[in-house]
Amino acid sequence: MTWRDADDLPCGPIGPAGWLRVALRGTVLALVIYGGLALLLVLRLVERPLCGMTRPWTPHITQAVCRAALCILGLRFSTQGKAMRQKGAVVANHGSWLDIFTLNAAQRIYFVSKSEVARWPFIGWLARATGTVFINRRGREARAQKEIFEARLRHGHKLMFFPEGTSTDAVRVLPFKSTLFEAFFTHGLEQVLHLQPVTVIYHAPPGEDPRFYGWWGDMAFGPHLLKVLAAPRQGRVEVVFHPPVPVDAFAGRKALSAHCERLVQAAFPQDRLLQDRSTSMAAGAEGVFGEQ
Repeated sequence: MTWRDADDLPCGPIGPAGWLRVALRGTVLALVIYGGLALLLVLRLVERPLCGMTRPWTPHITQAVCRAALCILGLRFSTQGKAMRQKGAVVANHGSWLDIFTLNAAQRIYFVSKSEVARWPFIGWLARATGTVFINRRGREARAQKEIFEARLRHGHKLMFFPEGTSTDAVRVLPFKSTLFEAFFTHGLEQVLHLQPVTVIYHAPPGEDPRFYGWWGDMAFGPHLLKVLAAPRQGRVEVVFHPPVPVDAFAGRKALSAHCERLVQAAFPQDRLLQDRSTSMAAGAEGVFGEQ
């Protein structure tokens, strides 16, 4: 499933100053990401035979790289609440490819992603190296996927997944789908696991469309990345950690899904779309990157 708005956010022309920012930020970002990836792979050669599926060291590298990436982009980052210490999983709303950096910067987790992502250039390589769990959404493979979830959870991996099932324009939260929550109600896992809802809130740069960081529909990754790299001013992102809940406190996956959706939705600024659009219009049109 792919969520679609009435229209995609246009990408305007990038001026000379914008291309300079793209070159500088992009070069430093690539060096940090792939330098960190090389270090992670080398360390994994030692970690794997000693610790097997358990990864006590390499997630720290992933978190450090993602925090550095946000700094290079100039995207201010803040958190509210605390990441849980209990064994279990994390669920959040999904607004952008930037969620990869944002949520990894906030805590040490392993993403659950659709299988197509493994074949994407750039993102797919990073996802595989950092331990992402890839799933095929066809129903006949549901049992095998539940077994993968169970194995990873029993090894103490905090799995991170997006119950909306698709990315959005980053100014709304879609209804949660309860299918993946079933994995927490098998073979006694509900008696030992907790689930923590998380709200991710992007604030566009001053004067920009509030959907600036959103990535949805048929948007290509490359142009969106260039738009973010070229921006003269960046916005900010908030990560709100809600209280974790024991899985066995709920009768089933639908009740657990509904609870998580309520918490994520409650922390999201409901009127931000209309308010920010009015502010953006009043500020005047400066072009997508403030350069015309």
